[in-house]
Amino acid sequence: MIHVQPDTKHGEQAVRGRQTVQVRRIYDEPSAGDGVRVLVDRVWPRGIRKDAAAIDEWLKDVAPSTELRKWYGHVPEKFAQFEARYRDELEQPAARTALEHLRTLAKRDTLTLVTATKDVDHSQAAVLARRLQEPQ
Repeated sequence: MIHVQPDTKHGEQAVRGRQTVQVRRIYDEPSAGDGVRVLVDRVWPRGIRKDAAAIDEWLKDVAPSTELRKWYGHVPEKFAQFEARYRDELEQPAARTALEHLRTLAKRDTLTLVTATKDVDHSQAAVLARRLQEPQ
């Protein structure tokens, strides 16, 4: 699990000092400290029933495009390039709106970005968690 907390000593991040964004796999047991759980994958996770998913929202618009996801293929050596391309995609209107929605959720409660990815450190959810901690 990735757990990101902002540096509370610098500028705008100090205002969001209590904000917690974390990343978990959808296959892991939910935790009482998860707060709002948002699935950030474009494709529904294999083997999970929608009525048993333990998520509050499914936000497809913030997920990487199908083309980018297929290109990346979760190959760790491609992660830096994936992250750069994904950050570019997050500037598209639908993705920006979804990202702002995540920011709003994170200001209210702990935000847990949920993904089916096995390697959460090299996932879009990890990129999103870091992006949400950056000044706007």
